[in-house]
Amino acid sequence: MTDQKYNTLREFYPFYLTEHLKKTTRILHFTGTGLLLISFLLFLSTMNWWFFAAVPFIGYGFAWVGHFFFEKNKPATFKYPGYSLASDFIMFWELLTRQISFDGTK
Repeated sequence: MTDQKYNTLREFYPFYLTEHLKKTTRILHFTGTGLLLISFLLFLSTMNWWFFAAVPFIGYGFAWVGHFFFEKNKPATFKYPGYSLASDFIMFWELLTRQISFDGTK
């Protein structure tokens, strides 16, 4: 990870994308975020706390497999947890709406 200091999400997000260039990493992030959203909605509709408890494991589990085994880098969430969380949802939306591609190109 870079030693550059990021002061805004707008500054951080382009860096975040460079840490998620491999197709497998983006697919894992997209899957984890999608399942996280489903789990959270199930919690809200059932008030079953197991769905809520699963949220961080689902989100981080898929993402960290992508980073450690495919991207071979350290997740940015260790240094920028807030920006990383926000960026993950931005990347999810941009992948869903095809503003960016799964293969790491715009």
